[in-house]
Amino acid sequence: MKSRVKVLVEGGKASPGPPLGPALGPLGINIGQVVAKINEQTATFEGMKVPVSVIVDKKTKQFEIVVGSPPIAALIKKKLALEKGAKTSGTEVVGNLTLAQAVEIAKLKVEGTLAKGLKAAVKEILGTCVSMGVTVDGKDAREVQREVDEGKHDEVLK
Repeated sequence: MKSRVKVLVEGGKASPGPPLGPALGPLGINIGQVVAKINEQTATFEGMKVPVSVIVDKKTKQFEIVVGSPPIAALIKKKLALEKGAKTSGTEVVGNLTLAQAVEIAKLKVEGTLAKGLKAAVKEILGTCVSMGVTVDGKDAREVQREVDEGKHDEVLK
């Protein structure tokens, strides 16, 4: 029988304390080994919250770690070195993302979204930009979404 523990940890900074320790303690595995492996696998996401699943085989005490990718908003904040998004989206602009950066983020997230392809994933990223108060190439993200629909950026989305 396998148990699955899902937690949100800061990339490269998991610790044996809450939320990980109390969840894994009753399963009888070496928490230090689990934490070390999580930190190793999430080091590239330093400073961001990352979803992690620890799958433990209760009989053999073997474990497997599955690392998800951070939320789109966290990836945008990291690209733009932002603390947080706009307090009031639509009126406040906190940063400007290039379309190339949006495509980079979409390539990271395309597996974990419901988007059918890169173009749809880029549109999801642009939608998040709208709610965060981030412009794309100096334009409102909704305008760039329309341009993507019209095919104006097809060469970038290949």
